[in-house]
Amino acid sequence: MPVNISTLHPGHLLPISGITLGVAEAGIKKPGRKDLLVMVLDEGSHVSGVFTQNRFCAAPVIVAKQHLTYSSAIRAMMVNTGNANAGTGEAGIQHAVASCAELARLLGCATQQVLPFSTGVIMEPLPLDKIVAGLPAAVANCKADNWFNAAHAIMTTDIVPKAASRQVQIDGKTVTVTGIAKGSGMIRPNMATMLGYVATDADIAPDLLQSMVRHAADHSFNRITVDGDTSTNDAFILLATGKAGHRAITRQDGAAYSVLQEAVTAVAADLAKMIVRDGEGATKFITVQVDAGKNSAECIKVAYAIAHSPLIKTAFFASDPNLGRILAAIGYAGIDDLDVSGIQLYLDDILVAEHGGRASRYREEDGQRVMNQPEITVRVVLNRGLVSTTVWTCDFSYDYVRINASYRS
Repeated sequence: MPVNISTLHPGHLLPISGITLGVAEAGIKKPGRKDLLVMVLDEGSHVSGVFTQNRFCAAPVIVAKQHLTYSSAIRAMMVNTGNANAGTGEAGIQHAVASCAELARLLGCATQQVLPFSTGVIMEPLPLDKIVAGLPAAVANCKADNWFNAAHAIMTTDIVPKAASRQVQIDGKTVTVTGIAKGSGMIRPNMATMLGYVATDADIAPDLLQSMVRHAADHSFNRITVDGDTSTNDAFILLATGKAGHRAITRQDGAAYSVLQEAVTAVAADLAKMIVRDGEGATKFITVQVDAGKNSAECIKVAYAIAHSPLIKTAFFASDPNLGRILAAIGYAGIDDLDVSGIQLYLDDILVAEHGGRASRYREEDGQRVMNQPEITVRVVLNRGLVSTTVWTCDFSYDYVRINASYRS
C-alpha cells in the first residue's frame, strides 16, 4: 500500500478560473474505468512544459512539442491512459495528430492548439477509434471542479490519485495553484515527471512561465526515483490563465514571481513525493539528503547512487541495517577525489559511519529501530563545501516484480 498518503477528497482541490476538465470511459485498455481526460483553456492562457529526454520519446511528446512551437495560444489538452503511443513510428505520430484534430473540431479551434499526452503500454498502436469515440463524452463532462476525477483518469498502475492545491496572495489578490500527476513505476525523470499538470490563475509572461516550469521540475520531479527508468512519455506542463486579477508578473527578480514560483514548486514537490510514496510495491519512503558538497553535481551523483541501488532498496524493504551498502554506493558515485575519511553517514539522527568506517557509538539496535520505520532519512555529509541536495525514493519489494511481470496482462 502507498506509504503515508492522506486520502484525497474532491473538496481538497481548488478550481482554477479559466480551466475546465472532463473525463470519459473510452475502453482504451479495459472497460469500466476513466481513461480519457480533456482540459479546456480559456483564450489568453499561457502554457509551458518540459519533456522526457529519452531518445525513444513517444509520438504525443513529439506532437506536443511541435504544437507548443507552432502556437502560443493552446486551447486544450487531452490525456489517454492504457496506451503510451510510443515505439509506434510514423503511424503513431499520425494518430496523435488525428486525435488532436478531432478534439479541435469539437471545440472549434485549430489542431495545433491541442496538446496530446498518452501513458500505458509501449509499442502498441494507439486505438484511435476508441479515443475519437470517447472525446464527445469527455467534452460534455467538462467543468471547473473536476480535478478529483481528472486525477483518477490519468492513473495507470497508481494505487491512489495524486493531486494538490495551494493559495497565495499577490498584490492583495488570491492566486490558486492546483496540480495532478500520475506515476508509480518507470520512475526516474530526466526533465520532469511521468505525467504532471500544474495550473494557476496567475497572470505571468510566457517566457517567465517557461523558467518557472523548469525550476519546479528541477526541485521536484527531477529529484525522485522509484526504479531508475526514464519513461518515453514524461511530460510536465504548467498552465497560467491570468484570471486572478493581479498586475501581470513580467520580472523574474520581483517579489510576485518569487511568491508564485514557491507555490508552484511546492505543489510540484507534493505531487512528486506522492509518486514515490505510491511507487510500485513501495513499503518505505526514503529521503536521501547529501550535505556539504563541493557542487550540486557531486551531491546529485551521491544521492542517486544511493537511491538507485537495488541492494540498498531491498535492504530497506527487509528493514535490514546492512548499511555498508550505502558506503559502497557513495564510493562508486563518481567523485574521483573523494576523501572517504571525511564523510559522515547518518540514518535519521543516528551517526552510522565516520573516519572511513563504523562510528564508535553506533549500535545495531539503533539502526534497526530506524529501519523498521515507514519513513527514513539517509543523510550523507561530504564535508567538501556548502552545497546540499535532496532526492526521494522508495524500497524494492516483492510486489514491484509482480506488478511489472504482469504489466501487460
